[in-house]
Amino acid sequence: MTETDERDAIREQKRQELQEKLSDGGAVSESGDDAQGRPSGPVHVEGADHLEEVTDAHDVVLVDFYADWCGPCKMVEPVVEALHDDGTAVVAKVDIDEHQALAQRQNVRGVPTMLLYVDGTPVERVVGAKDKASLEALVAQHA
Repeated sequence: MTETDERDAIREQKRQELQEKLSDGGAVSESGDDAQGRPSGPVHVEGADHLEEVTDAHDVVLVDFYADWCGPCKMVEPVVEALHDDGTAVVAKVDIDEHQALAQRQNVRGVPTMLLYVDGTPVERVVGAKDKASLEALVAQHA
């Protein structure tokens, strides 16, 4: 079985689980996911394995590499949260101070840096603060 086949099988399993959740009528699960299987809020990444799990589990994921001390990161935070809340993309947040090795592996040289994952693969990189319309257009190109 190829890696692509494995991902397709995992996605199909996730779809079936979501269908079961929908048929049960639950709005938010114990894991914090909504009825569509999306996290109820941005996901705070706990390491490389967790990042891979999140990007593989959802079709479109915007990964926001940020730092608490970064002014532009604070400016863009409500924008990326709005993208998540609108259903534009699942948002994953990576604190570069907490996860320095992960940021280095992803070649993050400055913050904010955002990586757009589609079907588990990084397809776009954005460095610097961007407005909501720019990020929505970026996601729309790949959705």
